[in-house]
Amino acid sequence: MLIDLPLDELLAYRSSQVEPPDLDDFWAGTLAEAAGHDIGVRTRRVATGLTTIDTYDVTFRGYAGQDVRAWLRLPAGHAGALPAVVQYVGYGGGRGHACENLLWASAGFAHLQMDTRGQGSGWSVGDTPDPAPAGPQVPGVMTRGILDPAGYYYRRLYTDAVRAVDAARSLPQVDPDRVAVLGGSQGGGLALAVAGLRADLAAAVAFVPFLCDFPRATRITDAYPYREIADYLKIHRESVERVHRTLGYFDCVNLARRADAPALFSAALMDATCPPSTVYGAFHEYAGPRQMLLWEYNGHEGGGILDEVRALEFLRERLIGH
Repeated sequence: MLIDLPLDELLAYRSSQVEPPDLDDFWAGTLAEAAGHDIGVRTRRVATGLTTIDTYDVTFRGYAGQDVRAWLRLPAGHAGALPAVVQYVGYGGGRGHACENLLWASAGFAHLQMDTRGQGSGWSVGDTPDPAPAGPQVPGVMTRGILDPAGYYYRRLYTDAVRAVDAARSLPQVDPDRVAVLGGSQGGGLALAVAGLRADLAAAVAFVPFLCDFPRATRITDAYPYREIADYLKIHRESVERVHRTLGYFDCVNLARRADAPALFSAALMDATCPPSTVYGAFHEYAGPRQMLLWEYNGHEGGGILDEVRALEFLRERLIGH
């Protein structure tokens, strides 16, 4: 069933999210600290039995110089530097198995799929720990360190995601001028965040993105992961203002205002996990050229394979030219 605003109201909707006055300084300092660590990319060829794709186990240095894992998949027998897709993973998942997620390399792209620190045991496997200390939290990562933006989990993960682009651009198999970011749900939110935090992307793709419009999302859906924040505030009643202050630094509504890469979004009218108004909250603030794929009868699966087919067309046009 429809769980949110009708389409005409979605098109007019604007988020109530407030931008922290020191947002740019916060992220400039965070990313400068990360840049003080050499990206330290290490690659190791892995045997998969596949004949059309070459796969590498990749490690690079993310937040605080900590190691982050990834898969690099390349079309076998490629010549020259390739356009690249850096992909981020949905909530609870990790980089998965080396033989999963073969579309982008099969289509001729270098494909770097970043692992997700501290996740990777929900629906796909991960290999990257989150070694930071944590205080009281609801199970999951949404409230890990949520009382202070400096210690919030997503400060580390957003930084990893930015550094994944640096890792991709440093690879000899990649054309550094033709790098796009892509993901669905949490991965879509990470793609939007990275688009807002750096100005050298060729494109961004965000399927049914999470991490958008926290003031609305935490109040209109009972679905997890947003529900983790509501559960936390149900117990920590006195911390509402402090929690929402932290979330303002990570809301893709705010970061989208700083993005300039051409972007493809998707949203679904029956999505209780990432309600469509929250996606439109970020979409309407996105500063670069933007397109929306809207699916009227779908939930959090969005357009499924049709999202990927449309994204393939979108990325071929912007990274390859046809």
